[in-house]
Amino acid sequence: MFRFLYQPSVISLLCCSAQIGQEKVDVKKNGAVHNKTQSADPSPPNPVLPEIILAMRSVIPHLVHQARFQWFDAACAVQKQSQQRKCPMSTLISIATAIPDHRITQAEVLAVLAQARGAALPARLAQILGNSGIEQRYLACEAEFYLQPRSWASRAAIYDQVGTGLAHKVARDALDKATLMPTDIDAIVLISTTGTMTPSIPSRMIEAMGFDQSTQTIPVFGYGCAGSVLGLRLANDLAAANGGQNVLMIALELCSLSYDYSQFDKKNMIATALFADGCAAAVISGKAGQSIAPSFRAFGQKTWPSTRDMMGWDIGATGFDLVLARDIPTFVTKDFAPYCDSFLAAHSLLMSDLSEPACHPGGGRVVEALEAYFAPEIDGIAATREILRQHGNMSSPTVLFVLEQLLARTPEKPILLTALGPGFTAALAILDPAGAA
Repeated sequence: MFRFLYQPSVISLLCCSAQIGQEKVDVKKNGAVHNKTQSADPSPPNPVLPEIILAMRSVIPHLVHQARFQWFDAACAVQKQSQQRKCPMSTLISIATAIPDHRITQAEVLAVLAQARGAALPARLAQILGNSGIEQRYLACEAEFYLQPRSWASRAAIYDQVGTGLAHKVARDALDKATLMPTDIDAIVLISTTGTMTPSIPSRMIEAMGFDQSTQTIPVFGYGCAGSVLGLRLANDLAAANGGQNVLMIALELCSLSYDYSQFDKKNMIATALFADGCAAAVISGKAGQSIAPSFRAFGQKTWPSTRDMMGWDIGATGFDLVLARDIPTFVTKDFAPYCDSFLAAHSLLMSDLSEPACHPGGGRVVEALEAYFAPEIDGIAATREILRQHGNMSSPTVLFVLEQLLARTPEKPILLTALGPGFTAALAILDPAGAA
């Protein structure tokens, strides 16, 4: 709605007319000045009021005419801003993924841990591993490495060595798929919650990979499993800057660095059963002429109060200690689902308008809760299940693995991206397929 612009002359005259019955007016009569208080009673007649009315009649049409033009100018400005907000968002030019060398099955996890402990494992751990929906995972190191006493120094060294290598690989692959050179990139975003370095990996990539020295680098820590969807939103905003930019976003997680076999409480059993290592990159562009690529329509984020204990890290003496205190599948049903409904409604979308969503899987029970939410309009989230089965929960990169698989099918309907992470936070995005209006 447009507000009528403030016009001092009109307002002053209207106030004078409205308040004349309560004001003192100096009236000159027979050469003397008399102070008279005018009441709202029409009698006796006010000798000044007719003159005011005549003045208003002669002045107001001109002022209203002038105000109309100012209102029209304001309306045009707001409409222009609205049109700018509705302009196509950034495009997703390419996705690349990478995994470390060391593959391990769930059965091998049980055998290695039992051998290391010299005793039978808790029955609960075998049950969690069996119900995880995971067959195999990839880790930064051989399994025996994680049986050594954990320390910040040893885990940081692995993050540097293996993490940097994976980040470089996905960056090269994503640029190759986008047919871009490192010098074509204006900003590099790194999403990572399982390690950190100073200078950051993006800063080190400038010289190592030949990016321009003016390339903006943005390392982001703390998004956890919601990292890729929130990172895409950040990359989208950066891509819109300066008349359009090319942004390289990298999601790197070495979740295995938090393993601590010496602790076998419930949350560490879950970590051992679910989490894995991986890396993904995406090139996002705000430059013109990218209509043949998928484009983002909208992003959403919600953080619920009093939920910080649901997921996160405690800084332990020897490494990151997992915080995982609530039933996430139940949260999906009771809290995430209504929020997702409102997000879709805000963008005039029904569940039947969507192709298969790209979801961060979490674990087997989380996938089941998501499938129950999408049913019956969407018959399962097969790509999400497959990535979980083959790679486990890699935290932030996982949803990009899923999205890469879905885009290979050339979908005709919008793709909903979903992820849940520390906060406790939901992250959503809508990606329109290539060529969509």
